This record gives sequence, C-alpha cells and structure tokens, in this order.
Amino acid sequence: MQTTPKSMRIHIGLYGRRNVGKSSVLNAITRQQVAIVSEVAGTTTDPIEKPMEILPLGPVLFIDTAGIDDVGKVGTLRVEKTKKMFDRTDLGIIVTEANAWGEFEENILAEINARKIPAIVILNKIDLLTPDKAIITNLQQRHIPLIYFSALKNEGIEDFRQAILDNAPQHFFDISVILRDLVLPGEVVIQVMPIDIEAPKGRLLLPQHQAVRDALDGDTIDIVIKESQLENTLACLKQRPKLVVTDSSAFGLVEKLVPKDIWLTGYSILFSRLKGDLTSQVINTLAIDELKPNDKVLISEACTHHPIGEDIGRVKIPRWLQKYLGFTLQIDVVQGHDFPKNLAEYKLVVNCGACMLNRREMLNRILFCQHAGVPITNYGLLIAYTHGIFARVLEPFPQALQAYLSNKAEEAKICHNVKCY
Repeated sequence: MQTTPKSMRIHIGLYGRRNVGKSSVLNAITRQQVAIVSEVAGTTTDPIEKPMEILPLGPVLFIDTAGIDDVGKVGTLRVEKTKKMFDRTDLGIIVTEANAWGEFEENILAEINARKIPAIVILNKIDLLTPDKAIITNLQQRHIPLIYFSALKNEGIEDFRQAILDNAPQHFFDISVILRDLVLPGEVVIQVMPIDIEAPKGRLLLPQHQAVRDALDGDTIDIVIKESQLENTLACLKQRPKLVVTDSSAFGLVEKLVPKDIWLTGYSILFSRLKGDLTSQVINTLAIDELKPNDKVLISEACTHHPIGEDIGRVKIPRWLQKYLGFTLQIDVVQGHDFPKNLAEYKLVVNCGACMLNRREMLNRILFCQHAGVPITNYGLLIAYTHGIFARVLEPFPQALQAYLSNKAEEAKICHNVKCY
C-alpha cells in the first residue's frame, strides 16, 4: 500500500499496428526492459502495464497493447483486448513508423477522439526511415502533437516526456479529494470499518485506506473503529463529529446509532463522487421504483476477489433489492474490467464503488449506459435507498441532495395530476 494504486494513476495507452515499435517506445521511456521486443510481428499479446512517476506530473500507468492490425482467430481476440483498453485510457499515444499513416491509425485516432481524450502521435524508427512530409502536414493541420522518435538511439524521449506533461489531463488529480472538503482541519470524522470474512487479512480495503490518508492530508481528527465500538465512541467524545463514514453494508446498524445532526455517508457514495458522477447516479437510483417482476438487473463488481458467503454483490444487494420491491428479478453479475455490450436488455445497472477502476473507465461505463438508455447507480446509493435513508446519506452533498429532492417533488406533482395516489 506504499505505492499509488493503478486506479489513481493517469492511464497512458500505446496503440498502433504490429511491429511499429510500441514496446520499444515503452522500454525507452521507462528505461527498463518492461516489454519483450522482437522483429516478429505480434510479440505483444496481452496488454502490458507499467506504473511510473513522471515529475512534476506524478503517478502514471503506461499500457502497451497488441497490434490493432493483428489477424487470425487469436489475433482477433488480441485486437478485442486492445480495444477494451480505450475505455481506461486518459491519454492516447499512437505509435507508427515514420513514413506510415493509414486506415488503422485513423481508426485509432477516431476511438481516442470519440472519448474526448488527448492524443499524441509518435513517428518511430527515424533512424531507419525518413518522416513523410504529407503525414506531418496532415497531423499538424489537425493540431495533433507529433514526436520524432528512435527507440534504438533513444532519440525523442525528452520530447515525448514533455508532450505527456503538456497534454495529460491534470484535472483528474485536482478532484482526487475523498472527504477532506467535507470535514475541515480540526473537525472530527469517524470511519466505521466492519471487518468481514472477505476483508483482506492484515490490510484495510482500498477505499478505507485512501479515505484515512485523505483525512490525514486534510488535518482532520480521524477516528477509525469497528461498528461494535461506535456507540461507546460517540458517548466518549467531547467534540461532536462532523461526519461518520461507513461501509454501505453496515448502513442499517450505523444509521440507528448516529444522531441526526451528524452527517452520515458511505465509502461507495464518496467514491461515486470521486470516480463517476454522483448527481446522475443519484437520479438514476430512482429507477429502482420503476422495476417490474423478472426485469434484468446487472451488478458490476470491479474487484476480482473470490466471493465467499454473504458476498455484497451476489447475495446482499440482490436480497435487499428484491425485499424492497417485493418481487423477484433476474440478476446478472460481471467482474473486473468486463462490462457487457448488451446493456439495452437491462433495466438497471448497479456498479460497485469503482475503487479499482480509474475515473475514465467509470465515466465511460456511465456514458455507455446513457447511450443504451439504462440507468446506472452504485452499491452505496442502492443500499441507502432500499434502507430508507437516501436523503440522509446525501446531506454532505447539497447538489446531489437537491437533485434527488427536486426529482421526487416532480414525481409527486405528476402523480397528483394523474390521481395515482
């Protein structure tokens, strides 16, 4: 836990045809033999990830991908894996030979542009090939940063580094605040952390770990306890807490113990704000009341843990949701970076808190659901809604709370006009 998690790093994807030197570029910029380099086309099969610090930018994650022009049955699978990487990419690097630019490169650029992320083009192998003037003019007219590169002679490395600094989406780091904007220096926050059988031995869960560090960075008085210690802790404190944060699965117990004048929310809700779009997910949560018997619901879990016993995504959330509704639903579960294309067949998508996803991937999931006309919420919001404490856990977030109250007021107005009460 001493290194920055991958989910909090700017993801820089290297894309291009086979044998244009993507792996050589990665090795050159990292000054390590990260990827196998060979004259045989298609050496890179699965995406290769390499974390690195680029100062003064900070932590990044390079992703070396298979050639976008791979062929054959296995090659097609490699290309599909490469295309999935676009959803995680914050900065796209198109690597091509110095005198080559064609349909494949244009398709890569189109994928990058469609996601509204910056692109850099590397004209590689300039020690062997003369850069094509027509290609240069074409890219310059479109204001695409262009780097002349020789991995063999280590030429262009500093230009590439500067291009990353100039084009990286630094605003991602500007929003990496979890709770310290809610609790001022010197104020008290209590973090209630249930330790269940799926918790990693000897470690905190990633969102808990990050929330503790964020609280310390904000100079708050941070108290970390188990749920069994909450009542006694509240009774012992001379200074009233400003905020209580807990795992969403413990909302039922914790909410009963925390006085109404103390803010209460969950890690999953904090991470909806950090990684996704809290306000839109709050509004989407209201779609729960529109579900009908046997509707299909997708539960998307970013963690790749082996589920045990009362798993939150596979057992608890389906149980709470169906108990709230009073009827049975069809529940599908996906895990890791897998996210289905057939979203239109679902009436609701429930994503986890996304602590293992970078923000770009989570925003893309929200965008895919919007295009498919499917509402997407997350674990914490659904649990709070089905437990009847939705407004309370949104109190620390005025914009999201107002969006919820406004939508409920509009629903009530419509319902009154059509006499559905």
